[in-house]
Amino acid sequence: MSAAPSAPAGEEGARLLRWAVIALIFAGTLVNYIDRQAISVLAPVVCRDLGLSNTQYGSIGGFFLFAYAFSMWLWGAVFDRVGNRRGYSLAILIWSVAETGHAFARGLASLSLMRGLLGLGEAGNWPGATRTIAAWFAAGQRALGMGIANIGASIGPAVALPFIVWLQLDFGWKTAFIATGSLGFLWLVAWLAVYPRAAVADAAAREQPRHPPVPWLVLFRRREVWGIVLARFFGDPIWWFYLLWLPKYFSDVRHFAFQKIGDLSWAYLSAALGAALGGWLSGFLIGRGWSVNRARKTAILIGALLMPAGIAAAYAGSAGAALACISVTLFAFQFWVGNVQTLPSDFFPVGAVGSIAGFAGTAAGAGGMILTFCTGVVVDHFSYTPILIAAGILGPLATAVLFCLVGRVRPLDAAGTG
Repeated sequence: MSAAPSAPAGEEGARLLRWAVIALIFAGTLVNYIDRQAISVLAPVVCRDLGLSNTQYGSIGGFFLFAYAFSMWLWGAVFDRVGNRRGYSLAILIWSVAETGHAFARGLASLSLMRGLLGLGEAGNWPGATRTIAAWFAAGQRALGMGIANIGASIGPAVALPFIVWLQLDFGWKTAFIATGSLGFLWLVAWLAVYPRAAVADAAAREQPRHPPVPWLVLFRRREVWGIVLARFFGDPIWWFYLLWLPKYFSDVRHFAFQKIGDLSWAYLSAALGAALGGWLSGFLIGRGWSVNRARKTAILIGALLMPAGIAAAYAGSAGAALACISVTLFAFQFWVGNVQTLPSDFFPVGAVGSIAGFAGTAAGAGGMILTFCTGVVVDHFSYTPILIAAGILGPLATAVLFCLVGRVRPLDAAGTG
């Protein structure tokens, strides 16, 4: 393979490279969510063919989230030490192999193994995205950069639903996993061709050629870090619940035929809109003279106040009304999370961002794992209603914990002092 290009010379070249990189992060996140969403879309068929109960399906999601959560901190350290180019390459290689491997699963054990390997690889996406955006974008643009990445997280499931339904109906679920797994290999070729090898490329636009990592013990002493980590622990299970269970909920409760699962794309498209608007709003407010503290917290609060809308889905009289309520929740969650994900780069230098994003991602996955497993048990014994209520409460709870712990949003140095 030929050597990757160096960063283009001049301000215009750096600007073009910056947006090429964020476009690739968007595309990588899109592939990431298509791959993880495949099992959710195919759940009614896979569970039937492999004889899996709701509790077993929940445990498969738990394997994914266990590996995802508890390798997230590792990926944060990997990106802080080997850089964005090699870190992303390794992550997407692992998850693409795992996604393809789903086609060869024969039962609960082999499917769980592939889900765990997928979680291991996919865990690298968000620490990498957060660190790359922190290196390439100034503070006022970072939430927009995270918003663009989160649009990929939202459009991915929206694209996945009709795409995977089509693959299943025409070719079967095994082919669907092979096709979705192949997307990551295509992305890897583009990433290696575009992202520069030079260390200076990690901060070409801001002339910061080195980002020494900050020791973990320093980070763990900061309440700001714990505020971000706990907010993700309580808030992200909302997203994981709707990502993993939405097609099955509409199949089980609203009696959607498999062909209609693609109609649920509207919920994820609303999430994409929330990701774009949430990132845009805080950047716009900063541009109008608002402090970073006031702008970020305003956007976060708006999302938190809208997230409980999903509770009404449990009592909606029609599938359309339930989908509308859930769409509001997904819009609000992505509006919220893009700004929360930006907070590590608002507080700390770039060398700490990957690690903090990793800690937060581990907490997010752990919270999602708990709710995902509980969902299977509760649905088998009761209904979806208690889970919908719990998911509605978690957003405001996460925000309250965040605001209590982080205090004023302001830059801190490597030692964590303002």
